Formats: sequence, C-alpha cells, structure tokens
Amino acid sequence: MTPTPGSPDAALTAAAEAARTAYARARAAHDRATLAEAVAEGADGTPTMRIDRIVEDTVLRALEPHHVNILSEESGWIDKGSEVSLVIDPLDGSANGAAGVPLTAFAGAVAIAGEFTEAYTVWLDTGRSWWAHREVPTPYRTSGRTELAGAALSLLRPHTSVPGPAAAWWAAASRAARVRILSTTCLEAALVAEGAIDAFADACSDTHRLVDLAAAAVMVTRAGGAVLDVWGRPLEFDTDLTRRWSGVVAATPQLGRELAEILRTAADTATAGS
Repeated sequence: MTPTPGSPDAALTAAAEAARTAYARARAAHDRATLAEAVAEGADGTPTMRIDRIVEDTVLRALEPHHVNILSEESGWIDKGSEVSLVIDPLDGSANGAAGVPLTAFAGAVAIAGEFTEAYTVWLDTGRSWWAHREVPTPYRTSGRTELAGAALSLLRPHTSVPGPAAAWWAAASRAARVRILSTTCLEAALVAEGAIDAFADACSDTHRLVDLAAAAVMVTRAGGAVLDVWGRPLEFDTDLTRRWSGVVAATPQLGRELAEILRTAADTATAGS
C-alpha cells in the first residue's frame, strides 16, 4: 500500500466503511444491555464492550488485504512488518453507541516510519467525514480563538472523586462561555478542526490513549490548531496502549497553552491541599 495524497488512504477508507457497517448491524441485532456487556479486557487494560468487539473484529478483517501494521484500541499492536501503520479507534464513544446516543466515530491515522501523515474521522451515526493530509491543503479551519474567556469548550466528564481532575474541570468550565460533554473525543476533535468548538480537553484525568488523539494530531494542526498534553508529554507514535495523556485540542496554540496551564495549575493546587 502506498498512500496517495489527494484522497483518503485505501486502508483507512476500508476500515471506516467496515466500522460503519458493523456498527449499524450491531445496533440492529442486539439490545442495549447486550451491546454494553463487558466481554473482554482491551489492550489498554479497560473493559471491552460487546459493541467494541463486534466493530473492531469487522475492521480487522477488512484490513487483512492491506498488509499494514495496526494499533487498535482493543487488540493493541498487530505487527505485519510494514513501514506503514494505522492507528485506529474503530468505535469511539462506545457507551454512547451501546445506549443509542448518536455520537460515535471511527478515527484513524496513518503513520509512516513513525510519523503521522494523514487522518480520517467518520461520524458513524450520520456518515459525515473529515479527512486531512499533512501535505494537502485542507478546507477545515478552526475558529481561531486565542483565549478561553468566551470560548465554546468541550470536556471529558468530570472526575469528581479525585481532587486534582475535579478542580481542573471546574477551573476550565468556569472560564468558558459554553461547556459540552459529548463523550466522543475523536468527533469532538473534528469539530474543533472545523471551528464548531473552540477547544476540547481531558481535565488531568490521563484518560486519552494514542488512538484517541492520533487523528487530531494531523487534522487539527493542519486546520491551524494545536494538540498537546496538559503535562507537556509529547504526542508520538508508540505501540504501548497503556501510555496515557490528558489531551488538549484547541483552535490555536495560544488557546491550547492557556487551557493546559489553567488545568495544570488547578490540579496541582488541589492535589497539594488534599
């Protein structure tokens, strides 16, 4: 497989189409309790829902003819000896999907020799998609907002039982004009890329894995934004899915830095006082 700038990579397209088909079939064939049932433990150490397993298994079968390495949320690293790797989250927003909330996404990024080159995100419930390549002009533009005051902010759920993340969440939320919790990082990152949301963040809970942020690293930066970690850890290709980040996806580097500083300072202060 040789990625061709100008259209989505063939393996990415195959994976996304398989994810959307499997998701629709799973929703039609099973009730909510069955889809939400934990059936295994994923490569990142968290429970795998049945709906995750159904979608990922279908995606992996679709990728077999493409002979690429795969880093996927549930199965982890699948080494095919290729220079090309796909970093994919076959079903982001699993809890939404199992419950019938129409906010789920497939997201994938191509890495060549460890460098991210392109990304493809598909809103599974609607088919709406976003594609970006680091060497191709993109139609997406972030909002351009440079400060948190007055911003439309999307956040992961608050971790109210942990002092640091709880304080960080409220510190950011209290400064923004609007706060949303959509529970699908990959879709929220795409919305930052096109300017619908000013920023998205994990408030210091270290929930994000590479599969959650890889597509954003290409798409949002290409659209003029920034993707960073609250604690300054680099976002880089790594096959270890136990590695975590507190991701910040922002319309501009200035907004990203401000948001990360607000989150970090609040978390440090709360932790020191607990």
